[in-house]
Amino acid sequence: MKLFIKCLAVGIGGFLGSLLRYLLSEIPIKQINYPVNTLITNIIGAVIIGMVISYADKTGMRPEKLLLLKTGFCGGLTTFSTFSYEAFSLIEKGEFLSAGSYIFLSIACSIAGVYLGLRMV
Repeated sequence: MKLFIKCLAVGIGGFLGSLLRYLLSEIPIKQINYPVNTLITNIIGAVIIGMVISYADKTGMRPEKLLLLKTGFCGGLTTFSTFSYEAFSLIEKGEFLSAGSYIFLSIACSIAGVYLGLRMV
């Protein structure tokens, strides 16, 4: 596959994933000092990547579609840098219980999401 096609697939997927991440961040959630939107976004991304990988393994998905969905879309959707910043912000504010639960839930639920996604397809 030519490099241009690979880059195009990743770029289109990244655009769509980033757009969905933005839309999810705009969902109004009762004002609490907890990054619920990012947590939900990362769990959704984990489930989707699990489904994509499982589907690709079972169907022999074309490489450019896999790049679009896995690298582009899921990479654009999930937010590790935002997660890291929000966890740091909670720690900096002295909200250690919230920070610890956020870090634990983000990691545990994302791993569980990948497992669930793999089993769904």
